[in-house]
Amino acid sequence: MTTPSTTAKHPSGDNRFKLLDRAITKHQSRGDALIEVLHAAQGIFGYLENDLLVYVARKLKLPMSRVYGVATFYHFFNMKPMGTHTFVLCTGTACYVKGAALIQKAVEHECKCKFGETTPDGNVSLVSARCVGSCGLAPVAVLDNQVAGKLNPESAVTRIKEWQKQPEEVAA
Repeated sequence: MTTPSTTAKHPSGDNRFKLLDRAITKHQSRGDALIEVLHAAQGIFGYLENDLLVYVARKLKLPMSRVYGVATFYHFFNMKPMGTHTFVLCTGTACYVKGAALIQKAVEHECKCKFGETTPDGNVSLVSARCVGSCGLAPVAVLDNQVAGKLNPESAVTRIKEWQKQPEEVAA
């Protein structure tokens, strides 16, 4: 009879689950550590697909509805693979009143995709957020984790164009 090895693979064959299990153990499998565990899961896997959310729910003994609700409520959790660059547009009241809808339209036109999607080349992901907490700078976007305030459609499109140029410059 063989004993389980401490280096045994996860049943799925994906050893990233071992890293996630360590993060869950670090938080003592407590349900109140859900956000921290989801951050760890996203850091390990890149995004939170449904099967991963089911795994976290079972490990933390939480209802799937709670895990899914938290993962979809916060804009910093990604349910799909993200592009090289991320454009998070605030659509809260202050930003909306000051022109977020015009920025959204211009950016979608430039990227040829809608918010909630990634450009076909995988370069830019467009994300909308209910509020990013910088109302005094409205309209605001978070561009690759940096807050950019007082945006207008032209300045937003200029940033997208800079991102679109970068792969060509690297190849040259």
